[in-house]
Amino acid sequence: MSGEVLINLTPMETRVALVENGVLQEALIERSRRRGIVGNIYKGKVVRVLPGMQAAFVDIGLERAAFIHAHEVMAPPSPGEEQPTIGQLLHEGQALVVQVTKDPIGTKGARLTTHLSIPSRYLVYMPDSPHHGVSQRIEDEGERERLKKLLDASIEEQELDVSGGFIVRTAAEGVSDDELKTDMHFLLRLWRRVSERKITAPPATVIYDDLPLFMRTLRDVMRDDIEKVRIDSRENFVKLVEFAQEFMPSAVERIEYYPGERPLFDLYSVEDEIQKALERKVQLKSGGYLVIDPTEAMTTIDVNTGGYVGHRNLEETIFKTNLEAATAIARQLRLRNLGGIIIIDFIDMEDVEHQRQVLRVLEKALERDHAKTKCTGVTELGLVQLTRKRTRESLEQTLCEACPTCGGRGTLKTPETVCYEIFREILREERAYSAETYRVLASQPVVDRLLDEESAAVADLEAFINKTIRFQVEQHYSQEQYDIVLM
Repeated sequence: MSGEVLINLTPMETRVALVENGVLQEALIERSRRRGIVGNIYKGKVVRVLPGMQAAFVDIGLERAAFIHAHEVMAPPSPGEEQPTIGQLLHEGQALVVQVTKDPIGTKGARLTTHLSIPSRYLVYMPDSPHHGVSQRIEDEGERERLKKLLDASIEEQELDVSGGFIVRTAAEGVSDDELKTDMHFLLRLWRRVSERKITAPPATVIYDDLPLFMRTLRDVMRDDIEKVRIDSRENFVKLVEFAQEFMPSAVERIEYYPGERPLFDLYSVEDEIQKALERKVQLKSGGYLVIDPTEAMTTIDVNTGGYVGHRNLEETIFKTNLEAATAIARQLRLRNLGGIIIIDFIDMEDVEHQRQVLRVLEKALERDHAKTKCTGVTELGLVQLTRKRTRESLEQTLCEACPTCGGRGTLKTPETVCYEIFREILREERAYSAETYRVLASQPVVDRLLDEESAAVADLEAFINKTIRFQVEQHYSQEQYDIVLM
């Protein structure tokens, strides 16, 4: 599998596209005014302790206070030990060094932890944990053992004063002793600077800022199968090359400045794919389609055969549609950055072997996802449940806002419904105030219906209250808006 990373930079925003085999798989967008803060370390101040929730709110200098749960404040208790309450751990006004694990999303503030970690290209340093380990994504036991020995030997040989622990990242597979040592020294130097700032920094300030998105992408996404990294900003191209020369020498030759007249994101139809990722319906090549509905609690994905009629029989048609849908769903989860609980309603399959194969294809497609996913199999209702770790806003939350007309419902009251609401409101006003005349201000579709289909009902109402009712179109009113003026 071959891949490319496209980086589009403007003063207002940074956009990154990860393309695999000519198809967009991930889109990362960071606005200059609203940068992601996951990974940042702050010196915060506890502003409120919530014993009923075993949590606290911490001021880290953002618009909304951030949230920390009791289990993120302490190490897990030893067997037999009673777990301390949030009141025993924190008190209002207390200074607390915390790291952001989840960006503010919607109305929710950022999520925090006191278990700090600082990543580099090949390692993650955890200053408060003595544990050393290797990423579970490195499956080769021989390579896992080699990296573990390399890590232990590097610390021992150089007699480093290491109080914390290291986790070897997936990107370290196959790296040399020198590369690992370089990363280790960089992280320890960085932690010393953070430790100094912990003491001197005032409350509610950042003491460690993670790299900007375009550098973070190179650090976290770069793999052997990434053939090119194209960036359309000469100034940031130079910065990216300097960063790569220091930390990732093998990637330098693959970084290219893109000066083309054609916009970078027009390559591989990235702009079109981003637009499609904001739509509810996803067409499959076979003629089937997915319907994706994100809600506050979970995301539901429904699979339909659509225009695909197959060639053999119904079961085979359903099986092929579900197989194609499984691969498409894994891509959509990455592209849209959907997180939390995800429920997939595949088309019902009677053959148990077909169910198993569809599930296996889904799990295989999810293996390339950088976010942690967990699939729990098929439920009694034939639904597939999975969870995907959410650390930042989805693509839709980043690029869109709720419709001001429908308030995010996705539906509007019909003109007929609004007409009947107006009739009830006029009766209510008549009982309370008994005006001489009533003027109804409403949208064009509603007024048109009142003067046409509902004209008989209007005449009956005028006769009942013995008053005249006039109508006026307000062009800027939405379909559900109306006002009744007493004259």
